[in-house]
Amino acid sequence: MSYQHIFAGNPLDRGEAERRDEQWISDRAVDPTSRFLPMHDLNVLISGDTSPRLGWVTLDALTQLGGDLDPILLGMLDGKAHFVVDVSANSDAESHLQQNESFTFQDCRSAGTMLPGEEAGIIAQARAQLDWHKRHWFCSVCGHESEKGRGGQVRKCPQCNASHFPRTDPVVIMLVADVENDRCLLGQSRGRLARMRTYSALAGFMDQGENIEEAVAREVMEEAGIKVKNVRYHSSQPWPFPSSLMIGCIVEAATKKINMDNEEMTDVQWFERDEVLKALDGKSEILTLPQPIAIAHHLIKAWATKSF
Repeated sequence: MSYQHIFAGNPLDRGEAERRDEQWISDRAVDPTSRFLPMHDLNVLISGDTSPRLGWVTLDALTQLGGDLDPILLGMLDGKAHFVVDVSANSDAESHLQQNESFTFQDCRSAGTMLPGEEAGIIAQARAQLDWHKRHWFCSVCGHESEKGRGGQVRKCPQCNASHFPRTDPVVIMLVADVENDRCLLGQSRGRLARMRTYSALAGFMDQGENIEEAVAREVMEEAGIKVKNVRYHSSQPWPFPSSLMIGCIVEAATKKINMDNEEMTDVQWFERDEVLKALDGKSEILTLPQPIAIAHHLIKAWATKSF
């Protein structure tokens, strides 16, 4: 791939063929060679202080926590099955695990910046799948309680036989460039970015029956009142908060006058390239940009450094 973001690069073989055999999954769930990744309130277990890694544990260590554990199969690596398991019901899970090793539960955003790239990719899958199962206990067709199947790849309803699969929500995120005036369009949405006083690339969820180019044009028009042209794909990033795929694009502005949506945005401005470069170096007094964990940072940097 030309560019790989944090939360991409998952090395696990997700075991499409193996998942068809429920007995195989059951056997792997009690196999002493299998590895389990505990998560507590969607925080991931990390091992080590100076060189942190994912906190994989053995079946023996997991069963000592007690409770009704229901692991979700992530995939295979080096011949071993790897699962994620929710241990939120055990308030002493961290202290219990620390008896054998230096384990801590970390927020997944923080962990993603600490770990090697391939392990951050595993976090994206683990968090997204675990969260989806926590929020989809009941069938959306008939309301009956559903059951996990294929190691967590599906939830099946025993009442109406409907099958429900984990979803990924596509989000377009775009850096709008004013080529004539050598500047880019950045916005501050209401909520987290406004509290952080951070300006970012514009973004929004794709609608049904909409292609990427149409979604880019619609979102920029809705948020900033700007028409765009020449949509170019840059890269994509899994974003497991809760489960999105960020589709990064760089586009040209066809109009320049801003007409901001005051309900969704707190501010939208044009910023000249020199100011953006200073912000990337942390030297701007007026502009704060997203950190490198986010695809927005790399879209902005690609435009500012003319590297796209």
